[in-house]
Amino acid sequence: MSRRGVEPPLLYVGLTLVFGLVGGLLPILNQSKENISKLKMLTGIASGILIASAMLVVIPEGFELASEDEHAETLVLGGAILAGFALMLILEGSGIGHAVHEEHHDHEHDHGHSHVHHGPPGWMLVFGLSLHAATDGLAIGAAAASGGVTVTAAVAFAVLIHKAPAAFSLGVFSMHERGDKSKSIRDVVIFSLATPVMIMVAFYALTDLGHHMIGLAMLFSAGTFLYVATVDTLPDIHNPDTGRKALMYVITGIIILVILLILADSLNLGHEH
Repeated sequence: MSRRGVEPPLLYVGLTLVFGLVGGLLPILNQSKENISKLKMLTGIASGILIASAMLVVIPEGFELASEDEHAETLVLGGAILAGFALMLILEGSGIGHAVHEEHHDHEHDHGHSHVHHGPPGWMLVFGLSLHAATDGLAIGAAAASGGVTVTAAVAFAVLIHKAPAAFSLGVFSMHERGDKSKSIRDVVIFSLATPVMIMVAFYALTDLGHHMIGLAMLFSAGTFLYVATVDTLPDIHNPDTGRKALMYVITGIIILVILLILADSLNLGHEH
């Protein structure tokens, strides 16, 4: 237990580790092939949940917490969101992206975008995915440090739903690129550890720093959520062949989280600061 009496989020530490390992090792150990249509459906729904959690949970909660400091500047609060978004944008532009499924699809279909044809080396992609997974851990750790039960659950739910297809795609991509089971397993383990480790680091680092810093960390995480969600779905939405279906998946994800939040509110699963 931390000094503020907030319990560490051990449940979410375990769940993120299990989701990452199971999702990533499944295609390696069972030689499972990637079902592109199902993957796109899961990714679209996950993106909708990420967008809704960022806008309905993380940003409002982050603003509320950070604004408890009477000297908090609105520009700083908005800048925290922008910083999270910009970090992911810079990493993607530097070739350290997170869209592993696009890399793999291009090998199979040979009709992707030009940046997919000349993707980063395997280790670079694993590093980028792990860095992104660490920002997910920051989001859960910060939410847990705030003491908000509903907030933490909503953020963790969004991360878990997104992590499963990402881990599966990493397993498929790693086996395809490396052709070595042990190296592919290592890639998945590194990726799977990033989120739970960062959850604990963020939780213990932020718990005793006060609500202002917790709020800024949550706003930063919201920026990363918005970037990942939009980048994952915009290419399909802009494609006339897949646009309507992709949009439906995103809206479905948004509706799912809204329903869960309404249920949580009706059950009085509020938050305490």
